[in-house]
Amino acid sequence: MITQKRKVKISMYDYIDGMLAELPSDMNGVSTTPATLHLFNINDGAEKFDKNKAQIFHHLVAKLLYPSGRNRQDIQKAVAFLCTRVQSPDPDDY
Repeated sequence: MITQKRKVKISMYDYIDGMLAELPSDMNGVSTTPATLHLFNINDGAEKFDKNKAQIFHHLVAKLLYPSGRNRQDIQKAVAFLCTRVQSPDPDDY
């Protein structure tokens, strides 16, 4: 947090950098939002993740809740939807 006279600036760069550092190698890439074009489309026939990969997905989505509620309101809708998918995620959610 950087404080100036009558101003407060909250930065989450360290938190985000920490999240990015722990991402699995198959999640490498660049994105400004966790929303994809197919975000709200659910493929009921998609193969579900095994327990380990589902736990990783759940952990990362839970970590996104913190910045989405503090200073990244632009990702709130996408993160809220992904929260509904943590019980049974598939490759589209990932």
